[in-house]
Amino acid sequence: MQQFIQNLPKAELHLHIEGTFEPELLFDIAQRNNIKIPYKDVDSLRKAYDFDCLQDFLDIYYQGANALQTEQDFYDLTEAYLQKCKAQNVRHTEIMFDPQTHTERGISFKTVIQGISKACEDAQKNYGITSFLIMSYLRHLPEKEAFKTLEQSLPYKDKIKAIGLDSSEKGNPPSKFKNVYEASVKEGYIPLAHAGEEGSAAYVWEALDILKIKRIDHGNNALQDSKLVQEIIKRDIAMTVCPLSNKALQVVPDLKNHPLKKMMDLGLKPTVNSDDPAYFGGQVNQNYIEIQKALNLTKKDLYELARNSFEYSLLDSETKEKYLNELEEYYQSHKD
Repeated sequence: MQQFIQNLPKAELHLHIEGTFEPELLFDIAQRNNIKIPYKDVDSLRKAYDFDCLQDFLDIYYQGANALQTEQDFYDLTEAYLQKCKAQNVRHTEIMFDPQTHTERGISFKTVIQGISKACEDAQKNYGITSFLIMSYLRHLPEKEAFKTLEQSLPYKDKIKAIGLDSSEKGNPPSKFKNVYEASVKEGYIPLAHAGEEGSAAYVWEALDILKIKRIDHGNNALQDSKLVQEIIKRDIAMTVCPLSNKALQVVPDLKNHPLKKMMDLGLKPTVNSDDPAYFGGQVNQNYIEIQKALNLTKKDLYELARNSFEYSLLDSETKEKYLNELEEYYQSHKD
């Protein structure tokens, strides 16, 4: 089954590039930039990657991001992730980045976007991996700060496909960002948002009805409301589920109780993703492997999850078709 997962063509739709920052690379880049980090070595930093909740994780996540200073740093970070995509047969990835995490500490929007997008262009040439960038607004900051980010992004619109909403969910409902979402959509960005990870089903309703999102990031708590489940099915909206992230942040303390299979059985369209793999114990294939074991998923289940990842990506229909054909061919020759 691990071999089947390893070679399964797939897309990753929920990935924060700042959350791919492995301790080894973090130490290298911090040293290169003379940034002091409060850990004496890679092992002590790795031990700190042990969280009880979303906020504990965010505290160390922002600390790590401080090491990123130059275009080269953002390039190296992104390139390291894309190499892992190649090794896991991730054919397409949709990468979230948090401009405010960097602009707030004096790093220009240009530095961030140029470094990340250059690595993506090179990966398409060198590895054949397609990718899109999702610009995420930080929900713990005021909406006016998101408007500043939107303004900064406009010269680089050709490099950004969609907008997202991440960071601390509780107390920061989607409705807080209604106006900036409307303005972003007018600029041509596709609206996506985290909803229902720590927030209730009401947050998912708001994301759908107020922000008019085209895909739900996480969405676990949507299952609290059967009307909401039916609405998501009716609107044909996928959920980008992150099993190891859910476990690490105690959203689902035991993967055996993870709602992924229930979502599938209800007719929802979940996908499997790694979220912040450096911090949560595994890249996308590890997420597939662990959830397969915990829920006893079949090859057909895994094929359906991979199929969802292409079908609900932001790719054009022709490229989707190419990847879906590749997946179909693989499944037909390996399903027995």
